[in-house]
Amino acid sequence: MRERIGISTEYIQLGQFLKLSNVVESGGMVKVFLSEFEVFVNEEPEQRRGRKLYLGDVVDIPEFGVYEVVREE
Repeated sequence: MRERIGISTEYIQLGQFLKLSNVVESGGMVKVFLSEFEVFVNEEPEQRRGRKLYLGDVVDIPEFGVYEVVREE
C-alpha cells in the first residue's frame, strides 16, 4: 500500500520529500541516507537529492515504504 504525500507546489525535490515524509529528520541527513539506502523513483534507482518529483511520481524505499506524490488537500 502506498502512503500519499501531498504537496502544494508543482514539484518537490527528493531531499525535501524525504523530510516531508518523515524518512529523515533533517536536510543534513539526506545525503548520507541516499548513500546508504536504495531509493527508487518510478522504479528507477535514484541518488540525487535534487531530483524533482512531480504529481503521480512514486518513491519506493524498500526498508521504509512506498510513497506517492499527490496534490495537497
